[in-house]
Amino acid sequence: MKAGNVNIIEVSPRDGLQSEPEILSTDSKAALVSRAIGAGIRRLEVASFAHPQKVPQMADAEALLAILPYSSDVSYIGLIMNERGLDRALQTAVHEIGMVVIATDTYNQRNQGVSTRESISAWLAIARRAQANGKIANVMISSAFGCPFEGEVPMDRIIEIAKQLVDAEPAELAIADSIGVAVPNQITELVGRLQSEVGPIPLRFHLHNTRNTGLANAQAAIDAGVDSIDASIGGIGGCPFAPAATGNIPTDDLLYMLSRSGLETGVELSKIIETSRWLEQELGREVPAMLPKAGIFPGQLAD
Repeated sequence: MKAGNVNIIEVSPRDGLQSEPEILSTDSKAALVSRAIGAGIRRLEVASFAHPQKVPQMADAEALLAILPYSSDVSYIGLIMNERGLDRALQTAVHEIGMVVIATDTYNQRNQGVSTRESISAWLAIARRAQANGKIANVMISSAFGCPFEGEVPMDRIIEIAKQLVDAEPAELAIADSIGVAVPNQITELVGRLQSEVGPIPLRFHLHNTRNTGLANAQAAIDAGVDSIDASIGGIGGCPFAPAATGNIPTDDLLYMLSRSGLETGVELSKIIETSRWLEQELGREVPAMLPKAGIFPGQLAD
């Protein structure tokens, strides 16, 4: 097992809330971010600069970024799909620009209106603009293990896409199992190939628990040397554009697994659980995470 620290990227304010039917107020979103920071989270995906009619939950991206707390040790990530999204992001104080390139043409066309190749070309220009404007530029290959429209995605295709994306020198390369179909041996194999064929770049994995393999995949990624793992407080969210792609990894459950495994994250699990319970009140229903129900062991077991 890999020893040392694991970086947790909190995605509940964006990928979490984006997929939920409820639309929280801007103030409630800011409270969620503040609670996560108070628990020790230092990188958060807080907004998506998508078309407000397509993603109404993210329509207040600029307003949210205007009221968030800022400090030198906290970094906010804003998701974009194209140049229009970048134009909006550059008008805010967001620290990092994260662009998504979907691994299959069918899904990329449905989601972004262009082919995968066209999104790669757009990324190369977007990365340069973002960097020139003082923003950190990151890129994610989405649906890397399976597509809801084309099925299996060959690993060779992911390597080919990754090699093209890193030409823009992103600060990190992210890989997403957007519909939750991956299993641990696939994670291990892909990480190994990325490390050997793409080059030395920090890796971040975004994994869904749709088919109950998300946490096992996270452990496999960490063991293979991945630098950062995305997770969502309470396990809320998924992907609104992929059929049945529910199931972000719960930050709560991931932290419990890592803590019991002797890995440090700098995040206080009890405060994350408190925030999950607060989210249940905000959403008006239970969240998927297990730790708010079961409690921490040893101690703090649920009644």
